[in-house]
Amino acid sequence: MNRIRVRPGRRTRLGAAVTAIALALGGCGLGSGENPGAASGPAELSGELKGTITFQTLQLKPTFTDYINGVIARFEEAHPGTEINWVDIPFQGAQEKLTTDATAGTLPDVVNLNPNFAQPLEQKKLFLDLAKVAGDVKDDYVPGAWDAFKVPGADGAYGFPWYLTSEVTMYNADLFAKAGLDRDKPPTTVQELEQYAVKLAAAGRGQFYGLHPALENSFVTTLAKLGVPLLNEQGTKWTFNTPEAVRYVEQLKALYDAKAVPADSLTQDHSKEIEAYQAGKIALFPSGPNFLTIVKENAPKVAAVTKVGPQITGPGGTPNMSVMGLLVPAASKYQKLAVEFAKFITNAENQLAFAKIVTILPSTTASLKDPYFTDTSDGSVESQARKISAEQIAKARNLVPLQFDDRVKKVVIGKVQLAMQGKLSAKDALDQAVDESNQILANNG
Repeated sequence: MNRIRVRPGRRTRLGAAVTAIALALGGCGLGSGENPGAASGPAELSGELKGTITFQTLQLKPTFTDYINGVIARFEEAHPGTEINWVDIPFQGAQEKLTTDATAGTLPDVVNLNPNFAQPLEQKKLFLDLAKVAGDVKDDYVPGAWDAFKVPGADGAYGFPWYLTSEVTMYNADLFAKAGLDRDKPPTTVQELEQYAVKLAAAGRGQFYGLHPALENSFVTTLAKLGVPLLNEQGTKWTFNTPEAVRYVEQLKALYDAKAVPADSLTQDHSKEIEAYQAGKIALFPSGPNFLTIVKENAPKVAAVTKVGPQITGPGGTPNMSVMGLLVPAASKYQKLAVEFAKFITNAENQLAFAKIVTILPSTTASLKDPYFTDTSDGSVESQARKISAEQIAKARNLVPLQFDDRVKKVVIGKVQLAMQGKLSAKDALDQAVDESNQILANNG
């Protein structure tokens, strides 16, 4: 998930928490022991709406303490006899704690997870099936966000989508003009992105380039956008060594050979990409709109000539999204209360209020219709980015499979780098990447 920033003037650790949970928890392999509280969940939840539950988030304190406490206070006031015990854990060590709690059946009553970490637990049926017990609110959420908490090939949905991010395309309009490109027409497809990169690099003559590849952040997502089947239907085998993927790797090599990307960028990550954009060394910067604030803080001259366009997509036109959600363990003694609280904190009103203090998108369709996400009358690039990302979220999906963890990523990106350097053919690189990634998958059990 892209780094999230508070509105100017406030510092946040939410982005770090979100990034960390994606990186730290995405590769978690769980044991095969069954949770003693595991169950598929009742079709209806009975009992009184009373009691004390624990709500666990990931590193939202202290930046969002007032906001979260305010939501909790309103819920408790509306439901006398209830008490919400909010626990916030640091991202460092979160993987170990959540894995231990899940295995022992001691997860909190409402737990904040992203789909990548949630899915192994969902497969063990450790969470309530919200399609059964909260299906009445399903249509309140963006479809792609609700679907992000489904298990492929199985019925049910296990998480209330909470907050989202969706990438936009930031670009330096002055560098576009130097390359003879229209200042108001950014690329919108993978093919156009490559064409723009060549033109910009030619005009830059080593002083600036079109883009930074940031492979670890973009490669597998781009394959998905191009329609490459990353995994088989069962999610048990990697399958991305297709002719379409080979062509894409060959195109990356061609860009590298033509010096359309900086030579030293091949092994650099997303942090170097933003540094290059802020330094005026690259013209295109596909990333979360929250980075507009960072660019404005660190490179005001570049920010002044920055414009935004929609997310780069493939032939299917499906954008990627990153999702955070709230899940209710089946072992909770207060399932009814936990579900009602999770509904409340993710409802349209509360998500809209949250989105106004931090650069995120709400997962509720009603919130996205608020003028805050449609009004660009102030003429700012931030309001334009907010409108673009809100519009595209309706058809966005979470395109990166949970199996693409740090170990698989290291293998795949390493092979692609060798192909771009001409040390492996594109086909051999992908064949080897698939074989080694499948060994990792098999070892995960």
